[in-house]
Order: sequence, then structure tokens, then C-alpha cells
Amino acid sequence: FRGEANKDLTVEHAFKIGRYLGWFYGKDHKAKVVIGKDTRRSSYMFESALCAGLTASGADAYLLHVTTTPSVSYVARADDFDCGIMISASHNPYHDNGIKLLNGEGEKMDDTVLDGIEAYLDSGEELPYATLDAIGRTVDYAAGRNRYIGYLISLATRSYKGKKVGLDCANGSTWMMAKSVFDALGADTFVINNHPDGLNINVDCGSTHIEHLQKYVLDNGLDVGFAFDGDADRCLAVDEKGNVVNGDHILYVCAKYMQERGIFGNSKVVTTIMSNMGLYKALDALGIGYEKTAVGDKYVAENMRQNGHLIGGEQSGHIIFGRLANTGDGILTAIKVMEAMCETKQPLSVLASGMKMYPQKLKIVVVTDKDETLNCEEVKAAVKQVEAELGENGRVVLRKSGTEPLLRVMVEATSDDLCEEKVDYIIDAMRK
Repeated sequence: FRGEANKDLTVEHAFKIGRYLGWFYGKDHKAKVVIGKDTRRSSYMFESALCAGLTASGADAYLLHVTTTPSVSYVARADDFDCGIMISASHNPYHDNGIKLLNGEGEKMDDTVLDGIEAYLDSGEELPYATLDAIGRTVDYAAGRNRYIGYLISLATRSYKGKKVGLDCANGSTWMMAKSVFDALGADTFVINNHPDGLNINVDCGSTHIEHLQKYVLDNGLDVGFAFDGDADRCLAVDEKGNVVNGDHILYVCAKYMQERGIFGNSKVVTTIMSNMGLYKALDALGIGYEKTAVGDKYVAENMRQNGHLIGGEQSGHIIFGRLANTGDGILTAIKVMEAMCETKQPLSVLASGMKMYPQKLKIVVVTDKDETLNCEEVKAAVKQVEAELGENGRVVLRKSGTEPLLRVMVEATSDDLCEEKVDYIIDAMRK
């Protein structure tokens, strides 16, 4: 549930979401729900509203306070909660907020529960209130967050002593946590954008504005830099030369490292259809298989869970490590990249050099009927012609917006000019 705070997403929504979850999970036992939040000013307001709704329905609400989405996922799973709630709008500006729901396994909430909440929000029906000693309570659960930090530290294979590591915390959820982890592991830690004021989350910082970390790494002679988003479920890296190492690069580096260590087995790398063609060519060269899902880390996680794959993710930096977490985890991703660097004794620029990004162009087209446009014979002919001309050195991806009358046209090719030409050719066919 996401939107502008108190405009699209209000405290009444949060209260009723809490009411429904407390009632739904409390039908046959005392429900336990763990809640985390990012640094947006409105996150405190929504936290209070959710707690009021949960406790009014008889559930106990455990507060992690300011923390990351993956920490809520970890605690929900490890400490036997009925579900978890993260209050965040991820990489969106401060005036937006969201209520992310996770099931007891720390995974994206089941659609049946989400559908039930939506129906309740729209219906105007009233749920029974808890009374007397059945009323729930609110519990300070900072200990859960600290245990998650300990879990992250335990995953490191060796000390980072002598490594100069830069962290861009996006004035968000990692503003204290990330430095604590890297300090504990012995790194010389350099941190920027770790002074949240409720309004500056993601403002000209973090993974959506990585150019600042690039300059910071070069200016300070750092070995590597990591940039997180507002709730730290994604991570992008910067190598020692100031080059961006995106999610596709990270998938390549980590899969190659696991293969070389003999721990990858028959696993495959799970990507979305928007991963760069360069990743697939690099994996082909290594003999590593891959799967492609619809866009969204939810679909990546589902594929990994169903097939037992060890790693998957998106170019944006949502990386999931199958046996270690059930959601994208920015700090965990940084730890796994550091593992590859430390164990191979190679800089990140060398580790990522085996994958070359293909130029990519994406344009959005407003249409009256998405399906009619995609099924138009002239459009299909234009796509087929472009694919034939590009051959093995490019590809075309057409995607429908789920909520608006828009089509996304993406072409990868060997040059920016060629991408532009082929995208425009397909769009011209759509307009005709």
C-alpha cells in the first residue's frame, strides 16, 4: 500500500490495515506482528496508527523502530511472528510512504491476505474489538534488530581490516546500521548521507543518485563503495576506479565466485526480463544457466523458492541470496561482494570486468489499447524485423504498464545510436 502520506495513504488506512491483520491472525491465538520503519517523517505517524489498529484487534505489536526491510523479513522468520510490516516507500521521495506486508516466512504477503485487506478497506464493515485482557500490547523490540545485525556480521568469511569502504546510506534505514556492521568487521568505514531529518531520505543521494558515491570513492581513494536505497533492500556498488557496478554486475560477480568455489552446483541465476543482455552472454561464457521472470523482485523470489536457486535479482540492485534471506538485502549484498573481493584478493573492477553492458534504450508510449497495439500485425512485423536485424547482438522487450495506458519499448544493441533508431522504428509502427 503506497502513496503520498495523508493524501493517498492516510492514518485511517494504516489503522484499518492493523485492525484487519490483528483480527485475521488472531482468530485462534494471540497474534504477534513485528513492525519496522524508515526515516520519513510520516513513518512515525503510520507506526502509531498500525499499533493502535493491531492492539485494538487483540494483537501484540513488536517495534524494531528505524530499521531495514530485510531486517523485518529476518526477524519475522527467525522469531516466529505471524507477519511483518515495514513502513517505507523505498526509493521514493519523503512525502510518499508505504506499508509493506510480509508473511511469517519473511516473504511478500500472500495475495489472499492482501485481497482481504483491500476488501475490508473498501467495505465499511466493522471488525470486533478486543476487550479486557484480550487487548493487545506494544513491545519495544530493538533486540530483534540487534540480533539481525549480529546475523549479518556472522556471514562474513574474514576480516575487512585494511579495506577502505564507502557507504551511502541515502539518509534512510541504514544510517546507523551499515556503519556498525562494517566497523565490526574491521573495515575503515567512510559514510555519507547518514544524517536523516525526516525530509531528506533519497534526496540527491543513495542508489538513485550514485554519482555522489562515485566521486567520494575517487576523492578518498577507497577500495569500494556501496549505495543503499531508503529501506535498504537494494544495493549498488562503485569499484575503486569510480565505475558503477549495478545489480547485473553483482549477479555476475557473485555467481562466478560461487561457481569457482564449487558451491553453485546446478543452480541458475534468476533475473527479470529487463536484465542486460551482457549478463546473459557473460553467464553463457561461464556455462552458468539462468531463468527470466516478469519484472519485480517478487517474481524472482518465487522462482528461486520453487526451484531452489541460490541467487537472483534485478539490475536496480535488488539481490536475493536464496539460503540466507527471503528478500533483497542491501547490506547482505555488500557483504557478499566483499567476500568475493577478499577471498580472491582482486579489486571489484577486475571481478566485474568479465561482463560488458550492452547499450539500452527504453521509451514509453501512451496508447489507447495496450493489447490491441501489441497484437497489431504491423507492430509485430516491425518487432520481428528489428530482432532479425539485431540478431544475436541485440534484443527487443515490450512491456505493458500494469496501471496506466502505457507501453514500454526497450531495445538493446551494440551502440546507443542503433538502440535509438530501432526503438523509434517500433514506436513509429505503433503510432501508425
